[in-house]
Amino acid sequence: MKKIGLIGLGKMGENIALNLAGKGYRVVVYNRHEEQTRKFAKHKNIIPSYSYKEFILKIPKPRIIFIMITAGKPVDKVLSGLISFLDKEDIVIDGGNSFYEDSEKRFDLLKKDGIHFLDVGVSGGIYGARHGTCLMIGGEEKIFNKVRSLFGDLAVKDGYAYLGVSGAGHFAKMIHNGIEYALMESYAEGYEILNKSKYKFDFEKISKLWSNGSIISSYITKLAGNVFKKCNNNLDCVVGKIGGGETGSWALKTAKKEKVDSRVLEHALRKRKTSLKNQSFSTKFVSSIRKEFGGHNEP
Repeated sequence: MKKIGLIGLGKMGENIALNLAGKGYRVVVYNRHEEQTRKFAKHKNIIPSYSYKEFILKIPKPRIIFIMITAGKPVDKVLSGLISFLDKEDIVIDGGNSFYEDSEKRFDLLKKDGIHFLDVGVSGGIYGARHGTCLMIGGEEKIFNKVRSLFGDLAVKDGYAYLGVSGAGHFAKMIHNGIEYALMESYAEGYEILNKSKYKFDFEKISKLWSNGSIISSYITKLAGNVFKKCNNNLDCVVGKIGGGETGSWALKTAKKEKVDSRVLEHALRKRKTSLKNQSFSTKFVSSIRKEFGGHNEP
């Protein structure tokens, strides 16, 4: 039975752990909140640990460690806590939404001690994490090839790919998220025009219709159908405040650096910011879609 480590039992982390545990992996888990670890340890093939030392000792060498936590300082804090327990040839995989330049620095830092680092953009939301996700992978290709079977088990069919040297995976995910922001805003504006028209459209019916055979059919239209079924035509189940925005902001800065016209993304980000004070049907739409695929609560 294959055995790996996973740090971070948030919505994405726990579903990745369950995905792998259901496919025959024994998953050693660690979470900074012990109560979450204790609760989660009831699942089959999940092995709890309550310190970095205990976590490391339960994973066979060379270790494969998947990190699924908030980007930025939390990742650096975990790495600084782990590094003294790691050995040469261990492989650390960051599956969070880290900034690609941070991933490049972490790759260089760990490489000095002979530890390998892969940056992996993970898409598909909570459902994908549990049942099959999409993975964008950066780092050394020979290390990717060593753990290719892990990615194959975690992803949907044809849902993973090695994209290039360190940083490439998180760079691709950053741009993916920028596109996601712009797409959701485009759909939101379209539905708002429908909402303000003289016609009494059934948005659940329209979403189902558009999800079958139309040019704009997508995962978003399918999620929209779910949202309108659970809520109502006016989306009264949400306030309309849109959270997030960090990865999209990185994508916009990168676009400006590369002199790429990115007014659609810029508009989508501005709408997210103004939604904290001014809500509309379109901001309700985006907020409800984010809740549907990622469990994101409103700020």
